[in-house]
Amino acid sequence: MKYFFTIGLFVILTISLSAQEEKQSPWSMQGYVKHLESIFKLDGFDSYLIDQLIHNRLKFRYEPSAEFQLAIDVRNRIFYGDLVKLSPNYSDQIENGNNDFFDLSVHLVNKDDWVINSTIDRAYLQYTKGALETRIGRQRINWGISTVWNPNDLFNAFAFTDFDYEERPGSDAIRVKYYTGVASSIEIAAGAAKTLDRSVFAALYKWNVAQYDFQILTGYARGDWVIGSGWAGNLKTAGFKGEWSYFISEEDKNSLAVTASIDYSFSNSLYVNAGYLYNSNGETQGTLLDLFSFELSAKNLYPFRHAIFISGAYPITPLLNSSLALIYSPISSHPLFINPTITYSVAQSWDLDLVGQIAFNQANGKYQSPVTAGFLRLKLSF
Repeated sequence: MKYFFTIGLFVILTISLSAQEEKQSPWSMQGYVKHLESIFKLDGFDSYLIDQLIHNRLKFRYEPSAEFQLAIDVRNRIFYGDLVKLSPNYSDQIENGNNDFFDLSVHLVNKDDWVINSTIDRAYLQYTKGALETRIGRQRINWGISTVWNPNDLFNAFAFTDFDYEERPGSDAIRVKYYTGVASSIEIAAGAAKTLDRSVFAALYKWNVAQYDFQILTGYARGDWVIGSGWAGNLKTAGFKGEWSYFISEEDKNSLAVTASIDYSFSNSLYVNAGYLYNSNGETQGTLLDLFSFELSAKNLYPFRHAIFISGAYPITPLLNSSLALIYSPISSHPLFINPTITYSVAQSWDLDLVGQIAFNQANGKYQSPVTAGFLRLKLSF
C-alpha cells in the first residue's frame, strides 16, 4: 500500500510540474521544506535530548474554471533522534490529530530509531457560483477569531504550542457558505463521523455593525450541544477580539469557554497583545506538565481554569524579527509558559527561526523548570 502511495505522489508531482510549463495551466504547485532541530532538558534526564524533523509540504491546485477548484496538500515528515528512540509507540503518537474520518496517513518507514510519515493533509473539491460556495473533503473550517484560543473552532481546534504546524489541522467535512452581503454570510458544515457522539455539525452567521464583525453559531460537537458567538473590532486605536462557547453535555456537566484579547501596534513597530481565557473544564491544581498531555478540544483549550496571555513582537531590522509570549495561570502551582522567538530572513524564500519553550511551575516553595526546549528551524519556500 505504502509503495503505491509513494508512486502516486510522484506521478501527481510530475504531472503538476509538466502542466505548469504550459501557458495559463490550470495546475499549480507550491510548498516548502523545513529542517527542525529540537533540544530538550527534562526532569529525570541528566543529559539533553536531541531530536530532528525534516518536514516537507506539497500544495497542488487544479482550477479548470473560476467555479471549480481541486486542492490536495501532502505533508511528508522524517523523524529521528532521542525522542524517537525512547518512545516505543512514537509512530502512534504522531498519528494523533493527523487523521479525521478517513485514514489518509501512511508510515513509509517505521523503525525504532526513525519514522517517515506521509499524510494527505488537505483534499477537497470546491464549487463557487455567485454568492454560493460549497466545499467537500478534508479542509480547515476556521471559525475562530481570537489569536491564541478559539472556543468557536468546533471542527479542528489547535494548540498554541504547536508552532511548526502553520496550516493547522483539517476535518473531513462538507461546508456550504452563502454570502448574504459584502460583510455577512451564512455557513453550514458537517464533519464525517462513525458515531453520533463523535460527529460535529453546526451553523454560523456573520455580520458587521458599526465597524465590528460579529458571529453567532450553534450546533452539535462530539456529544455536546453548543451555542456561541464572537466579535472583532477596535477600542479606539487598539484591536479588540473575543469569542465564547457554551457546551450543553448529554452525559457530563455543562461547560463554558470564554476568551478576549486586546492588541496594539505602536508607531515604532512594536506590537503587543494581551488576552485571557476562562475554561470551566480546566484544573485548579496540577503542573505545567499537563500542558503537554491534556486532551485538546474547543471546550478544553488549555489545561487550567484561568490563563493570561501576554506577547510582544518587534522588528529589530527589516530582516530580523523578535517576539516573546508568556502564558500564566493563577493556580496553586503558578504555571508559567515562556516562548521567545527570533526570525531571520536569510535570503529570498529562506527563513531561519530560533524558538524557545520554557515551562516553569512552583514546587517546594520555589520555581522549577520541568521542561525546557529549544528549536532551530530552517525553511525554504517554493
